[in-house]
Amino acid sequence: MQTPQPYIAHFDLDSFFVSVELLQKPELRGLPVIVGGSRDKGVVTTCSYEARKFGVRSAMPMKQAMQLCPQAIILNGARAQYSYYSRWVTNIIAAKAPLFEKASIDEFYIDLTGMDKFFNVLEWTIALREEIITQTNLPISFGLASNKMVAKIATDEAKPNSYLFIKPGKEKEFLAPLPVNKFSGVGEQTFIKLKTMGIFLIGDILKNDNNILEKELGKLGIDLYIKAQGIDNSIVNNYREAKSISTENTFEENISNEKELLKELVRMVEKVAYELRQDEKLCGCIAVKIRYPNFETTSKQTTINYTLSDDEIIPVATKLFHQLWKKNYPIRLLGVRLSELTNHAIQTSLFIDTERKINLYKAIDTVKNRFGKSKLQKARTVEK
Repeated sequence: MQTPQPYIAHFDLDSFFVSVELLQKPELRGLPVIVGGSRDKGVVTTCSYEARKFGVRSAMPMKQAMQLCPQAIILNGARAQYSYYSRWVTNIIAAKAPLFEKASIDEFYIDLTGMDKFFNVLEWTIALREEIITQTNLPISFGLASNKMVAKIATDEAKPNSYLFIKPGKEKEFLAPLPVNKFSGVGEQTFIKLKTMGIFLIGDILKNDNNILEKELGKLGIDLYIKAQGIDNSIVNNYREAKSISTENTFEENISNEKELLKELVRMVEKVAYELRQDEKLCGCIAVKIRYPNFETTSKQTTINYTLSDDEIIPVATKLFHQLWKKNYPIRLLGVRLSELTNHAIQTSLFIDTERKINLYKAIDTVKNRFGKSKLQKARTVEK
């Protein structure tokens, strides 16, 4: 039986946050726009292509960006709108794609392996892109190739607002003339090291013996040698598999004391948020569930800005609880569920406040992992 030809499409919404802002503020089109902190604090979340012409880049300190482009227009960012448009694009893709992975708030992989038996995969991918643009008015680029790595690099080369198809068998030829730091894992220091070895382009990697690469760079050297051949065996992880993280507690005795119920609710949020962070996910939806002694069960959910933070989830869960609970009625079971999960590898570093918060929770979770989850708790959950 012949193995089907792999086809992977990588979609990336161009300058996503800026593009969303321009839908609300069309008068800023064609101007250098930066979404990020203030003029002297924080980092650049993203910027328009007009700002990039001055050398401004994502993750650049705002002070440096202002030196390069002092006339830039600074926007703080409407995070609720970003979540809304991300969900919209996700729903369009989910309705069409046989299998897809939501890699971040603005980035998607679609596995079309074997689909060439039924349709032209390039034409199908072009049609999906056009549908996303027509419905949302957002620019989006894609790369189509035989694996995730090449597809993602193809998307970067296609930008802005275009697409690029790398035919099977042409991966090495496509990669060869590109700078070696196009590969993920090649940071500034590694790039400098590679240049001292005479490796500037991806094609230069294959001019070196892989044993020398391993000696100079360790495991990374072997990885780069494999990547330079256009080989990548990573799979598209079905977005719909990671549905939710939840916890429930059936009380030994029914509880009607509001203070006790809220203390338990906070404890449960801490538990599921911790699991969320351990899975390196963000959630976009919160649900609270209540069951009364007569087994009447009710639940309520709401969408939120993508988050992994206890302090952002707890107020929403508390509000849902108060909307649900028949005040002073005893409760038999209480539950919390986090859903609409997505990876946070990229978007969690986009806002400086979020970045600081993530580092704080990492420190807290490190203590929990080392000494036990109960060693650090919110004050309201601790018995006095």
